[in-house]
Amino acid sequence: MSRVTKSLLLAALAFGRAPVSFASCNIPETFAPVSEPQLPDPWKFYNGEPVKTKEDWACRQEEMSKILQQFQLGDLPPPPQSVQASLEGNTVTMTVTTKTNSATARFTIRNTPRAAGNSGGPAVVAVGSYATIPVPDGLGIIGFDNDACAAQTSAQAYGKGWFYDLHGSDHPAGSLMAWAWCAGRVIDALQQLGPEKTGIDTKRLAVTGCSRNGKGALAVGAFEKRFALTVPVEGGTGGAGSWRISDFLSANGSVIQTARQLVTENTWMSPRFQKYVNNVTTIPADQHFLPALIAPRGLFVIESNIEWLGPDSTTIAMKAGREIYAALGVKSNMGFYLEPSDQHNHCQFPANAGVALGAFYGRFLQPTVDIEVSNSTLELGDWTEDWSPAPKLG
Repeated sequence: MSRVTKSLLLAALAFGRAPVSFASCNIPETFAPVSEPQLPDPWKFYNGEPVKTKEDWACRQEEMSKILQQFQLGDLPPPPQSVQASLEGNTVTMTVTTKTNSATARFTIRNTPRAAGNSGGPAVVAVGSYATIPVPDGLGIIGFDNDACAAQTSAQAYGKGWFYDLHGSDHPAGSLMAWAWCAGRVIDALQQLGPEKTGIDTKRLAVTGCSRNGKGALAVGAFEKRFALTVPVEGGTGGAGSWRISDFLSANGSVIQTARQLVTENTWMSPRFQKYVNNVTTIPADQHFLPALIAPRGLFVIESNIEWLGPDSTTIAMKAGREIYAALGVKSNMGFYLEPSDQHNHCQFPANAGVALGAFYGRFLQPTVDIEVSNSTLELGDWTEDWSPAPKLG
């Protein structure tokens, strides 16, 4: 693909559904560790009760969110009291105020989308400020400085950034969860300014990022429900890759990032996560829960055959994610692409993925298109054989 057409992406970004209210869900406040060598069953509540209805599924999503927050990512704070935004040139300055603190942050709008009238057009929020995927002419690009929100310079950088200025340097959120919250404030600012000033329709936003920012893009899409489309690229372990499968592969000689290594490298996970990294099978969640939280919104995961990124681990975890989408009746709303020949550098968009990316966008107009490309030899059934039968939710 030389270029993703604007019309296809417009259709992709237009997809979305209103968030579900969880007021009627009976979800525990905290969860105990488990002993689960396989990927945890999405079709059973933590207490073992089956998911049978769409209402059950909405509550199970809320439960999965809470589990990920408790064990792995840290707490997602509620929205702030206010966000005040101004636009000068292509720079948006926003002042975010909570009950106790206030902070100022900035982001940029490049390639303001062209749209008829004052309704605005779609845009891509780039975690790390620059997109590594093709962005067609006529779409906006929003440069999100996630490092300013929550630093990721080393494992000693916890508590630095404007997220922590607002919530305290001891807040349990790791940087991935902090970025999800800060990305929500970007949308708040765009909504306050309105499409007349920004040229952006906030109902048609995508989020993307690569490598460490690919881990971030997946978390942002999972916890900020206003994104219509999420395109994480080569995030590996801690992104699309399963903690359990990465440990299994490492124990069998693969040079792969594991939970034990990841917490020594950076601030992506909550400090709470460190107590579980030597026995990840005690966590009642794994990375297939992130697609479960994004569903049924658009999700296209692009991964790599680079050994450190865990191609088998990302393949199986995201195959599990696609099984969840399938049960919702929208399997083609999630795509997975792993470059078979690995002939590109890390975070260089693989040329062979262009057609698949274009087809994935196009599947909103052509529902029969179904993307899953990988050369992994692991079997999904080896990691999901204890799952309950999928309910008919679609």
